[in-house]
Amino acid sequence: MLARRAVCRALRSRLANPCLLESSGRSCAALAGPAAPTGLLARTTFYVRAFGELSKFKLTGFVVSTSCAGFALGSGATVDLQGLAWTAAGTWGAAACANTLNQVVEVRSDALMKRTRHRPLPAGALSRRSALLFAAGAGVAGVGALWSHCSATAAALGAANVVLYAAVYTPLKRISVVNTWVGAVVGAIPPLIGWAAAAGELQPGAGVLAGALYLWQLPHFMALAYLYRADYAAGGYRMLPILDATGRRTAGVMLRNSAALLPLGFAAAALGVASPPFAWEAAALSAALLAGAGAFWLAPGQVTARRLFLASLLHLPLLQGALVLHRIPNTAQARADAPTTMSEWLRRARAAHAADSIPAREDTIRLAMPALSAAPFPFLPLPLVQAPPSRRSTTASSSPGT
Repeated sequence: MLARRAVCRALRSRLANPCLLESSGRSCAALAGPAAPTGLLARTTFYVRAFGELSKFKLTGFVVSTSCAGFALGSGATVDLQGLAWTAAGTWGAAACANTLNQVVEVRSDALMKRTRHRPLPAGALSRRSALLFAAGAGVAGVGALWSHCSATAAALGAANVVLYAAVYTPLKRISVVNTWVGAVVGAIPPLIGWAAAAGELQPGAGVLAGALYLWQLPHFMALAYLYRADYAAGGYRMLPILDATGRRTAGVMLRNSAALLPLGFAAAALGVASPPFAWEAAALSAALLAGAGAFWLAPGQVTARRLFLASLLHLPLLQGALVLHRIPNTAQARADAPTTMSEWLRRARAAHAADSIPAREDTIRLAMPALSAAPFPFLPLPLVQAPPSRRSTTASSSPGT
C-alpha cells in the first residue's frame, strides 16, 4: 500500500509537466515524431494521433465493424449505403466517447501498467479537461447522428452503452471479476445498434450476432487477461486469471463459451437470418476456437493462451463475414421463401444452376446452326465447269454446208 501511494505521488508530480512520459523519459512529442510539434502540420498530426489513441482507434474501428454488420443483417433486399454511413459515424462517436471516459477514470491505473502507461492521459500528452471535452463532443455527435438519421432505438442503445461502459463496467473492474461478463454485454450491443438503425426496431434475428459477440468475448478476453495478468494486478484490477492460480477456472470459462458458439449458426438459419451453409461454416469456426480452449485447459500457460487469443482474432471476422455473405434479406417474404435445411438449399442450388445453363445451351445451338447447315468440304456439290468445245463441233460449225 505504501509503495502504491509513493507511485501515485510520483505520478502526480510527473503529470504536472505535460511533456514527460511515465517511466520512459520520452517527450510527449514522441506521439507525433522525434521533435516537439512547432508548425501547424506538426501540431495537427500530434493532436490527431493523441485523440486517436484516446478514443482507442483500433478498438473503436472493430466496434463500428460489428455495428455495420448488424445494419447489413437488418436490411432488406438492398443495403442503404447512406444509412450505413450514418450508422458507422454514430457508433464511432458513441464508442469514442465511452473509451475516452474509460481512460479518464482509469488514468492512475493505466500509469501503473506497462501496456497502458504511454496512453495520452497518463503520459501527460493531453489534459483531463481536453479528454472530457472530446468525450462530450464525440458522444453528443454520435448519439445525435443515430437519433436524427437512423432510429430512436439505435440512439437509445448507443447512449445506454456509453453509460454501461463508463459508469458500470469501468469502476467494476477494480471491484469484482464479474466485470468481464458486464464488458461482454457492452460488446454485444453495437450489432443491435446496427440492426435497429436498419430495421427501425429490434427483432429476434438481431440476437444472432449480438449473442456471438457476447460468447466470443469471454474466451478472447480471458486469454488476454491471462497473458497480462501481472500487469492487470499491478493496475489493481480484479480479473479471474489473477485469482485463478491453476488456470482451471479460466479454462472452464473459455471452454463453456466456445462450446456455446457451436449451435449459433443453426439458430441463425432457423430464425431466417442466414442460409443453411452458414450453420456449418460457423460450427467449423467455433470448433477451431473450442480446440484452442481445450488446449489451454490441458496445459494452461502463456503459449496456449497466446494461441487461443490469436485464434479468437481470426474467428470473429471470419464468422461475421460469413454471416453477412449468407444473409437472408430482412423481410417476411424472404424468410418465408428461404430454405430451412442444407438438403433443400442444395436442391435449390442445383435447380438454379440447371435453369441458368439451359438458356446458355440454347444460345450456343442457335448461334451454331448457320455453321452446322453448311455441308463440310467432302460433301460440297461439285463445281459446274463448262467443257471446252471439241474440234469436230468446231469444224462442223465452220463448214460451208452448215
